[in-house]
Amino acid sequence: MRKSEIQNLGDSNFYNTYLNALEDVNLMDALHEGKEWFLDYVKELPLEKMGYSYAENKWSVAEVLIHIIDTERIFQYRAFRFSRKDETALPGFNQDAYIDESNGLNRNKEDILEEYLAVRNSTITLFKNLGNEQLKRVGIASGIPWSVAGLGFVISGHQKHHTNILLDKYQ
Repeated sequence: MRKSEIQNLGDSNFYNTYLNALEDVNLMDALHEGKEWFLDYVKELPLEKMGYSYAENKWSVAEVLIHIIDTERIFQYRAFRFSRKDETALPGFNQDAYIDESNGLNRNKEDILEEYLAVRNSTITLFKNLGNEQLKRVGIASGIPWSVAGLGFVISGHQKHHTNILLDKYQ
């Protein structure tokens, strides 16, 4: 399924920002290619940059990376539930509270990469095994209707969006 085949997420400009970070790509290509360039990017990050934050009360590089992982894990779970016809509306999450509990400043790059790979490989496996009807299913999370495919594209776009911020503000 291609990005152009999904509907935007209601009136949520917040999440459409992530969709707009992507070209009109195939979902599985977005997940695989995103994995490869993200791994290359993180591997090249200097170790001394992991604790760097560009301003007071802004996340460190390590915390941004963990936020990408946390969000992918949550959106993957939403996609899983909706793909199985679970009609339960799912709550949002407080990203700042998650980072506060992440131990981000005590984690090394290798540990973060290991966790990223586990989560992304799980995401790829989930979406690889969904049919078109499952990808079109819709559920409610954070008060917004989401298609399963839309969640997959938002996972990819969210990663790209935050990597662009890292490249812009943290280099």
